Amino acid sequence: MTSISVAGKTVDTWEKEIPQLEDLLSLKEIFWINEAKIPFEEASSLVPYTKDDVNDAEERLNRFAAYLRIDFPETEVANGIIESPLSSIPFMKEYLETVYHSSIPGTFLLKRDDTLPIAGTIKARGAIYEVLKHAENLALEHGLITSYADDYAVFASESFKSFFSNYKIAVGTTGNLGISVGTVGAKLGFDVTVHMSVEAKQWKKDLLRFRGVTVIEHESDFTNAVEKGRQQSNLDPMSYYVDDEHSIELFLGYTVAANRLQKQLTQENIIVDETHPLFVYLPCGIGGSPGGITFGLKQIYGDNVHCFFAEPTHVPSMTVGLMTQKYNEVSVKDFGLDGLTVADGLAVPRTSKLVASIMKHFFSGSYTIDDFETNRLLSALIDKEKIFLEPAALAGVPGALRLFQTEEGKSYLEKHHLMDKMEQATHIAWATGGSMVPKEDMDQFYESGLLSPLTEKI
Repeated sequence: MTSISVAGKTVDTWEKEIPQLEDLLSLKEIFWINEAKIPFEEASSLVPYTKDDVNDAEERLNRFAAYLRIDFPETEVANGIIESPLSSIPFMKEYLETVYHSSIPGTFLLKRDDTLPIAGTIKARGAIYEVLKHAENLALEHGLITSYADDYAVFASESFKSFFSNYKIAVGTTGNLGISVGTVGAKLGFDVTVHMSVEAKQWKKDLLRFRGVTVIEHESDFTNAVEKGRQQSNLDPMSYYVDDEHSIELFLGYTVAANRLQKQLTQENIIVDETHPLFVYLPCGIGGSPGGITFGLKQIYGDNVHCFFAEPTHVPSMTVGLMTQKYNEVSVKDFGLDGLTVADGLAVPRTSKLVASIMKHFFSGSYTIDDFETNRLLSALIDKEKIFLEPAALAGVPGALRLFQTEEGKSYLEKHHLMDKMEQATHIAWATGGSMVPKEDMDQFYESGLLSPLTEKI
């Protein structure tokens, strides 16, 4: 494999230039520190987006709350706001400490995006946001509403649905993004087409079709499904493409989670400052949702929040993109990895250039997790806490202990003078989805976890 050329260099040359790449390509679990991370103020000066953009996105979602309460009654309890709780998982924490032969100092919490209304995954925020913004733009352009001060409950009316039926929305996805786009788009009245890769779960395709969405299946991976969808949509002037690789609207929709999390932490009397650092562990596929959340959190907490992305050992696309500084120009398959994982929501072989280029100076690093561990953690969380997550959603769970137990993690803590602050730290593992998984599928996940070998951790 070393003779293969990737972005103008042989794999052997890449491995000599980049420490840890050889381990990464050997499918070993690694913890990688992003040496390009710089202080928040300096990093902020290098990107065109600010806290104002985050607040603008939140205000848009607040305007649409009146509509969401009507078309999606499950949002009524939160007054039309799409948000998830923050949960303590003490029994799972005890399990992790036992298996990893270590402790997790500070507070350990689970962000329950698996319970988000409408779509049941982290994708609900960004995807629903982009669809709603597109609908708002069309309504303003054609005089259906005249200002942001209008009552957005009118978007649930038959006249609005009739109007939107003249327009199309398309998206390429491994599944969860498509569920969010398809569900809200179809409910608004749009003609929605979802392009899905061969790795996508059948139940996700069935669910979309049940909700009135056209699903086109591609005998290829995620990247090709996205490209095919983009090409087809661009040929139709009435079609709007939700582009997982390039959309700033998706990215900004995800950032709103940070404002919501700040309120939850305040309600729990959890302090985040220089002596009370916050660590967040986010499963990462193409990068939009973890990148958006990281950006939003940085706008609030600056250098006091430390975000790490978690990826499957077979599909570390963000890590490879940032290690090589080639972003979306390289795929994990270029380096000989197969891109296959039980965590289908993370089965994205090529990262987003938009997100990776923003994250370059903001996020702290990443780590990889093998499928055996993912399966085992899924079963353990069910046994210990009765929480049912899909495989991809477990990737963030072991992050805190990876930070404490790897030489790279300890080096990061020492470099940033954090070692003596860990008792006052807060760790949040971001659970990205699972509530919509059919019981028979979840039962299979659970059984696989019980059969997964318990390998000795670091």
